[in-house]
Amino acid sequence: MNELPLISLNGIEYIYENGTKALDNVNLNIYKSEIIGIMGMNGAGKTTLIRTLNGLIRPTKGTILINGENIKSKTVAQLSQKVGLIFQNPHHQLFSNSVTDEIQFSLKNLDIKKNEFQEKVNEILEEFNLKRFEERSPLNLSGGETKKLAMATIMCRDPDIIVFDEPTLGQDGSEIKFFVELIEKEKKAGKTIIIVTHNIEFAMEFIPRTILMMNGNIIADGPTSKVLTNPKLVEQASLVLPQITQFCAALAANGIACDPNLHTRNDLKRFLMKFFENKQGQLKGENN
Repeated sequence: MNELPLISLNGIEYIYENGTKALDNVNLNIYKSEIIGIMGMNGAGKTTLIRTLNGLIRPTKGTILINGENIKSKTVAQLSQKVGLIFQNPHHQLFSNSVTDEIQFSLKNLDIKKNEFQEKVNEILEEFNLKRFEERSPLNLSGGETKKLAMATIMCRDPDIIVFDEPTLGQDGSEIKFFVELIEKEKKAGKTIIIVTHNIEFAMEFIPRTILMMNGNIIADGPTSKVLTNPKLVEQASLVLPQITQFCAALAANGIACDPNLHTRNDLKRFLMKFFENKQGQLKGENN
């Protein structure tokens, strides 16, 4: 890419007080409007890495630039206007007595006219399907509803960079569909989206670029369809190959050639339809 990166990490190192090195000389560029995934086993450094982006963790060594500006002297409050982080456990960022209170608190420091404030609150509640829960305590929401509320409290501030930590964990099909539509909408609006996930199938379907981490290092960075179908890299990161990749390997072991560019469910559907059409054609030819 010729454009300047939106986020640039240069030689980032982070050592915890007990001496554990969570990040080790991490160098990474992320560009505007990208959707990228960060993957790896537990303890690989994924969560530590994303928390350096909004100042929750300050690197022991190295520099982080956002829009070309060193964020070292920026406060968490200043950085949260640019970088919105949705935690894996949404209860870690929810504290108000009701759903409406949570949204109001998130919006109160923004430049919204008083007569438009409640309209904005209602707009957010509707967008995230939370209107019917507006007076309910966040403690009395389901897991999926709680995650939506956590997303709403961050995304209503309209940050340029949105970071999700395990957003699909414990979510059902409808909740994942909502999340996919949400990130696609934000990408169209020019937002940059970073997703920490263990969900290989989700990454293959919806995340164009994947970063693999191990022991605080980046061991791979590239197109998801190449990174997550590389057996050596996937094994090194203690992950498993995508189900479609495994399926193709099983077909190949039985003498059936499989398209190497077959990565998503739609790809598989097209391949199987064509395969069975060809088989039907062969059978008709034999019978004639």
